Amino acid sequence: MYYVYTIRSHVDGRIYVGFSNELKQRVKAHNTGQSKYTAKYKPWDLIFYSAFEKQNTAKEFEQYLKSHSGKAFANKHLFRD
Repeated sequence: MYYVYTIRSHVDGRIYVGFSNELKQRVKAHNTGQSKYTAKYKPWDLIFYSAFEKQNTAKEFEQYLKSHSGKAFANKHLFRD
């Protein structure tokens, strides 16, 4: 399976969108500072993930969530509290 996930920083509430075929290990890597893009904002909470059978479908969804319209969709439908 391939996963598109979002994590939220405890530091400032920023959201990071990522892709992985090993979700638990990838989130752990974010929280142990192994990703240079997210290390200074750790710790992180997993707030959403979606599983896909095909890698290209997952990558397309990741790119969508990183786009302007994808961010608007996610904020309206996925991240509401």
